[in-house]
Formats: sequence, structure tokens, C-alpha cells
Amino acid sequence: MNPETRLQALSDFLKLKRSKIQPHMVGLPEGIRRRTPGLRREEVAQLAGVSTTWYTWLEQGRDIKVSISVLDAISEALQLTKDEKAYLTALAFDEGNKFSFASETETTISPSLNKILQELQYCPTIITDRHCHIVGWNQASAHVFLDFELIPKEQRNLIYLLFSRKEFKSLAVNWEHFVKGFIAIFRTYYGQYVADKWYFQFIENMGIKYPEFHKLWEESEVSSAPEILIEFRHAKAGKMVFDLTSMQVHGNNDLRCSIYTPVDGTTTEAKLKNLLEHHSGLHFD
Repeated sequence: MNPETRLQALSDFLKLKRSKIQPHMVGLPEGIRRRTPGLRREEVAQLAGVSTTWYTWLEQGRDIKVSISVLDAISEALQLTKDEKAYLTALAFDEGNKFSFASETETTISPSLNKILQELQYCPTIITDRHCHIVGWNQASAHVFLDFELIPKEQRNLIYLLFSRKEFKSLAVNWEHFVKGFIAIFRTYYGQYVADKWYFQFIENMGIKYPEFHKLWEESEVSSAPEILIEFRHAKAGKMVFDLTSMQVHGNNDLRCSIYTPVDGTTTEAKLKNLLEHHSGLHFD
């Protein structure tokens, strides 16, 4: 990513977060003549203890020097979460240029991780890389979502599939809520690998082809590990309720493991077992 694109991303993020902070949320009077939602630039500068001119330059995406302490103050003024603060820092310091980018052929699953994946028999689980390409899955996920084996490898991108495949849109009761969690993770990677041109090309292409993606991407939500309670309406099993837990896998490949755990007190696990039993012809105790 060139510096102009990175600084524009920084600018857009600051503007959006500023627009979401109302004066009363930070102890400031509402005042009058607020032509735009949220705080004014001078109010953010005041809260952060910096000059209005300096903050304006930062928000305009000018290439100026910043320090950790000042970013901490701005993050506090804008009430950023831990993940949002990390994203802001990555953009401000161009930390994405520090990473080396492995080729797609180097993204593999270790035997131990593959064993863990298969052991999660009644928990649909998907493993993705830093581009959100699906590099591993278990039988439970193939039955609840899609048989990823039947999808061409170049199309096995989770973000792409969420928008392009009708199976996903009809599956999630609240599809937008479901998708937001993955886009928030994707934006975390975007900040970490800001120099990787692949992201810019993918985001641009998705935005052109899928207006819904563009809308959700512009909301700039950031989360490294959102926990989501999601309800599915499965074509064969009916209502299924899962807790989604997303975890990073430590190692050189920067993999992520998304685990859907059947919610206790529901019939989800029994329905999942029935799906697997019907497919394999085996009986599960």
C-alpha cells in the first residue's frame, strides 16, 4: 500500500470515530450550531492535550510525526477499544511495512492443528489465513455452512463467500450482524499488513461488486476476536444456535481458528449429530 492510501485510511478512521462521540459522553456541553455529528476537531484536540492545528493535520492524513503518548491521548479522547487503538497505531506508524508477506502456497496447517480441527467433531470450525482465505475446516462446518472442498481454491475466501453465496445469506438469521464480526477481524489484518497491496485490491473489488460490503466496511469496526451469539436457520436441521469464538493461532502463518460451539440448553448439538450421522451412515452415541 502506498503512503497516500495508508494516510487516507488513517484519516477516514479518525473522522468516523470522532463522529460517533457525542459531547455529553466526554463531559462537554452540547453547544449550538453543530453542523456535523459528534465532536469537533478542536474538542478532540482539547481532550487529547494537543493543538487543534496538529490534530487537524493528523485527521487530514498529512504525513506528520506522531508519538505513542499522543496516540494514547487521542485514543482515550475518542474512547477507542484496545483493538481500535492497535489499528490506529499500525496506520500511524506504518507498521505494516515491517511484515514480510508469505506467498499463498506457504499457508499450511500443521499436523497438530489439523488433529485439533478434526477433534472438534460437534463444533463447526474454520481456519483462515491473514487474507481470510479458508485453509482448513472440519466435517461439521461442511454440513452447517458449505462443502468447501467443492469450491475452487481461489474462491475460498471467507469474506467473499459471505457476500457471494446465497447459502450464507439464507443461513444466518441476522446476516448483517454475522458478517460484521468477520469484517471487523478483516480490518484488524488490514491494519497489521498495511503495506500488502492485496488488501487494497480486494477491498476495492468487493466494494464495487457488493455495495453491502462497502457499507459495512465504511463503518470501520475493528476487533481481533469478537464473540458472537449467532442463530442459524439451517435448510435441513432448522434452528441452530452457536457461540462463535475466534482465536489467533500462534505461529508463522498468522492463522485464525473460528469455532462455533452449540449453545447449552438448545437442541443444536443433537441436530448437528443427526446431520453427521445421516451423511456417514454411522450412529453417534
